[in-house]
Amino acid sequence: MSMYAIASFYRFVDLDDLGELRNRLLASGRRHGAIGTISIAREGINATIAAAPEDLDALLGELRTDERFAGIAPVLSTSDDPPFLRLRVRIRREIITMGIGVVDHRRTARRVPPGEWNDLIADPSTMVIDTRNAYEIAIGTFEGAIDPGTDSFSEFPGWAASAGIDHDTPIAMFCTGGIRCEKATAHLASLGFTNLHQLEGGILGYLGAVDRDESRWRGSCYVFDRRVAVGHGLIPESMERCPNCDTVLDDVGRRDPGYREGVTCGACHRSITPERRARFAERQRQIDLADERGTRHLGRHT
Repeated sequence: MSMYAIASFYRFVDLDDLGELRNRLLASGRRHGAIGTISIAREGINATIAAAPEDLDALLGELRTDERFAGIAPVLSTSDDPPFLRLRVRIRREIITMGIGVVDHRRTARRVPPGEWNDLIADPSTMVIDTRNAYEIAIGTFEGAIDPGTDSFSEFPGWAASAGIDHDTPIAMFCTGGIRCEKATAHLASLGFTNLHQLEGGILGYLGAVDRDESRWRGSCYVFDRRVAVGHGLIPESMERCPNCDTVLDDVGRRDPGYREGVTCGACHRSITPERRARFAERQRQIDLADERGTRHLGRHT
């Protein structure tokens, strides 16, 4: 059995007690030994948290006693290693930053279950849009999906405004867990788009529900924790982030002459500053020493 159960979830709901809620979430999380990140804002909650399976169940049960979160249905996965270092509960302006002010989340898209997604995106009349960032899309996406070429989600409204899409076009949008495509479809609905769909549960929900043999997903799914990427069945894949430039590295990337574990990769080994190279090299030395002693260094990057 894996040591850590992981729950990823979000909910757009009006919250007006952010300080009190933060304290309550921190207390509950610490009581159950949770690690991860919870973001709260006036527009709702967005979280990925991990704990021992029984503790995670208890923590989610406590969260659902608040009627605002009663219907939360997280995407669940597991990890043998801690996916986070600590628990953080942050109060933010937005739970996912789009930067255009208040969005009416009551006007979003039809939620498409994973079992119906393949038929939708196979229809040639459907425009399939990946609302994630370029570095995420680089390691995996759905067949035929459009890459907006954004480096941050706040660039999406500008892309949508300049893309010249007819407002009646059938659009199917997806992201890691559903939060970005839900906010993006709410924005498009406010602009008059009328035929919007979003993947229920996001890519994580799809990879957890659809067999590899039937899947239209190609590659790996980037996740914002120390697993780096997961595949079908939400099984962690053998990848790591370059600590200097955040490029995701697989076995091919690790064979690049510019790769040095814990320091650089082929994309950045010529541009890294001497100070950063020395700092990362020392951290990797400490990690290696910890491995020799049979302990785990907190700075380990995978």
